Amino acid sequence: MVKNEKPKKEILESWHSDPKNWKWSYFYYNKRDSRILLPKRINQLGWTFNFANPIAYTFIIICILLIIAIIIYSSLNTLPKE
Repeated sequence: MVKNEKPKKEILESWHSDPKNWKWSYFYYNKRDSRILLPKRINQLGWTFNFANPIAYTFIIICILLIIAIIIYSSLNTLPKE
């Protein structure tokens, strides 16, 4: 497969169903898969990240920093005025 070529649906499904690509049965980790978000093993449970993709970590860190910033900002606005 060429580096920029998108894998076929059958290949993506075989990667998704392969237990070797699931760490501790919950975390999807596949370096060959370029997707960032994909369905969990049980589709009704939502979506998960491909933890082999560095963009997934960047997205998670940005979300955590955003939550921390919102908490700090809201706590500063609720301080009593002197």
